[in-house]
Amino acid sequence: MGEQVVWLSAEERKAWLGLNTMMSLLPAALDSDLQGLEGITLFDYHMLAMLSETPDRELTMTDLAARTSASLSRLSHVVKKLEKRGWVVRAQSAGDARVKIASLTKEGWDAVVKMAPHHVSTVRALLLETLDDKDVKDLARISRKVVKVLDADHWVLADSTSDLAP
Repeated sequence: MGEQVVWLSAEERKAWLGLNTMMSLLPAALDSDLQGLEGITLFDYHMLAMLSETPDRELTMTDLAARTSASLSRLSHVVKKLEKRGWVVRAQSAGDARVKIASLTKEGWDAVVKMAPHHVSTVRALLLETLDDKDVKDLARISRKVVKVLDADHWVLADSTSDLAP
């Protein structure tokens, strides 16, 4: 005999449909904006941003995959695309030949510096300006709870600079 389904309450359904819609519309709007600006996707930009935030502007491919919540194969494809633009280079680690390092080039850094103000303005306009301070704190708190269920070891939960940090 099958398990009894516990259907969503009216409020749960409203929350789920709102979140599901936001998860579809917001990335699409940010993708479209970045495509128009530099011909890249939100994922491409996020990957560049993660590299730009490190002291040497480089990460192992494994660490970069973790920072972007991506598979190594997806990340490899994107790095290859951005290598063609001259924004990223890949090299073997000097300490371990099995490890590949992705590095942001000067041209990649310049591209991030050029795109970042526009991207932040777009994020503010599409998301943050619609929220008050309590909403932003609630969003950070709720996001942290959901991330913890999905991946309790996710780097963002331990990042001391993140609002999602414990």
